[in-house]
Amino acid sequence: MLAGKRAVRVGDQIFKEIAFLLSQKVRDPRVQGVTLTGIHLSDDLKHGRVYYSVIGDKEDIIRAQSGLDSAMGYIKREIGVRINLRYMPDIVFEHDPALEMGNQMEKLFQKIKMGESKDADE
Repeated sequence: MLAGKRAVRVGDQIFKEIAFLLSQKVRDPRVQGVTLTGIHLSDDLKHGRVYYSVIGDKEDIIRAQSGLDSAMGYIKREIGVRINLRYMPDIVFEHDPALEMGNQMEKLFQKIKMGESKDADE
């Protein structure tokens, strides 16, 4: 038996399959540019949250969420075929704002750096 919790191992497997399906099989333009950031599967393997991020404004996030919700049936069916599980977990896509916050912080650091270089020039 592999070390670690079964929910983590199965979650990683489901995460890889969803990433493959979104990048290769799902042709919905609303999910283009979606980056999966993580998954949390309950210990009983019946509920899962897949976290995603999209660079853009609120409209882009809403558009991506509706695209992911629309593709949910296809994704669950394909995972059921690819992974041998007794129960297919109920999966919910949830937006993860970490990438946007990192992008905002990077812009802020650039502004600070530019301000310091202007002070050094004077």
